[in-house]
Amino acid sequence: MEIPKARGKAASRPVGIDLFAGAGGMSLGFEQAGFDIAAAIEIDPVHAAVHKRNFPLGATIPHSATDLSGTAIRELAGLGDRRIDAVFGGAPCQGFSLIGRRALDDPRNALAAEFVRLVTELDAEYFVFENVKGLTVGRQRAVLNEIIEAFETAGYRVRFPWKVLNASHYGVPQHRERLFLVGAKRGSTLPEYPGPATAPAGSDNLPFPAGPSCFDALADLPEAEDFPELIEDDAVLTGTWGEPSAYARAMRCLDNDAWYLGYPRHWNPALLTSSTRTEHTEISRRRFRETEPGRVEPVSRFYKLSPNGVSNTLRAGTDAARGAFTSPRPIHYAESRCVTVREMARLHGFPDWFRFHRTKWHGARQIGNAVPPPLARAVASCIVEAMGVCPQRPKTILEPQSDDLVKMDMSEAAAYWSVPVPVARRDRKSGDRKRKQTDIEALRLTASRLPR
Repeated sequence: MEIPKARGKAASRPVGIDLFAGAGGMSLGFEQAGFDIAAAIEIDPVHAAVHKRNFPLGATIPHSATDLSGTAIRELAGLGDRRIDAVFGGAPCQGFSLIGRRALDDPRNALAAEFVRLVTELDAEYFVFENVKGLTVGRQRAVLNEIIEAFETAGYRVRFPWKVLNASHYGVPQHRERLFLVGAKRGSTLPEYPGPATAPAGSDNLPFPAGPSCFDALADLPEAEDFPELIEDDAVLTGTWGEPSAYARAMRCLDNDAWYLGYPRHWNPALLTSSTRTEHTEISRRRFRETEPGRVEPVSRFYKLSPNGVSNTLRAGTDAARGAFTSPRPIHYAESRCVTVREMARLHGFPDWFRFHRTKWHGARQIGNAVPPPLARAVASCIVEAMGVCPQRPKTILEPQSDDLVKMDMSEAAAYWSVPVPVARRDRKSGDRKRKQTDIEALRLTASRLPR
């Protein structure tokens, strides 16, 4: 589907491209700030399918960033020579500085170098680079310094000092710190970083209004364990919703302003999704009940949410190449169970219309890997302000693509995208995980083969 054309500066919607998009936390935040997401690049076929379901405009490209050029992205997204206003994303960085070798030459940091390359090849006016806080300390700091140097060599200025932003300061009921680099081409106005907007729920003596608490985020949701259907499925129609807080009203899109500057979606607000139940033993449930809110259960090491505070950092677990370990979902503050994927989404700032993969493993990974949309929206709004444009709220209501896209296993998703299955295999002698080598040429998709 074609991206709407800009109609004058006051009505224009900037064009953004999401690299390493996952399910689309950054995509949603930038859309809510007024951007049209022209393309999203995501190598995992399952995550790409979920992104496509939630973002029917633009092109989802199920491809490795290392094998794409800026020209190829423009071709696959049907962009031609249209201006790209911002490229954003979080490239994984896992290497360390080595004697006699630049940090970006380390293969473990290759995706950061690819991010810089694609920003340059797409000739983006602005960029936002997001990553873990650990990139700012110790030996990893060499990677960060070289990323900044690479941007400056490519003709971009970086806003200093770079910032580590905590999602709980931007209306998210979760403690989550992430590094952000924002920059602009020389000659363009350099964006600022967003200042804090809220104080974390439960904190004292901070000069900001209190943000939402775990209670605000979760109290109105129907109790998943009341529905036998959720033992096997992830969704159920229900009329048993509670009284929503202001935060929950926004998550349920009960007010027009809850869409911000994004496209409204057609959806069924009576459908509770991403809520497959977890079967805990009675022994585990007893330990969960006995754990005080705000404390860690000593056996599982799961954190128990405090109703008046914010969640601990929600993590993604590991992919198949690293053991396929499930992410450690926190314990509900009032129920003797771990939170559901939908409850994780509430704690992350994803609205209820946003669908995740139907399995707990993929769904939790998609949330744990994502930038909370309210935080991404705050950063993106600073880009819009630097651009000097006033995006208008779209009047078009989007029809999300088929829910079949959130039900595919890896083989089905790979077949949908016509790409090889990214299978990991175990070396039986050493126990090491190794990813099968795939034919790069087999991954090259033409615009005619790319599902739209």
